[in-house]
Amino acid sequence: MATLKQIEEFIASEPIAMVGASRNPKKFGFSAFRELKEKGMNIIPVNSHGGEIHGVKAYPDIRSLPADVKGLLVMTQKSSTAGIIKEAKEKGIKQIWIQQMSDSKEALQELEGSGINFISGQCILMFYKPHSIHKFHGRLKKFFGGWPK
Repeated sequence: MATLKQIEEFIASEPIAMVGASRNPKKFGFSAFRELKEKGMNIIPVNSHGGEIHGVKAYPDIRSLPADVKGLLVMTQKSSTAGIIKEAKEKGIKQIWIQQMSDSKEALQELEGSGINFISGQCILMFYKPHSIHKFHGRLKKFFGGWPK
């Protein structure tokens, strides 16, 4: 499990690119991107169709991201995550958060021993300026001992 220090380091690594940002309001990648942006995160969408998401230029892949991107938030299908991690390593990204339910054994193996600060199995919305249901979920995790130390 990641430590609070690792989580704080990731959050401080803006700008952060988000792979899996969506234009579809029914998708979690839409609501998560919107919420993080509205809370003030310097977040850049990565979507294979490019264009714009919530008024922010979307990049079609990790390779095309600006050089100043320091962190990567991965919200994709498990089957895509390992390939995304490989691209992020090639790009030199040193801060990676794999949203809960997006991690795979292969992706985690790719990160082990790489020197990259990575978080997995956690929801970023509970740690980045949480409110409403995310704040409540965080309190439950703390109460039941699942909160990082």
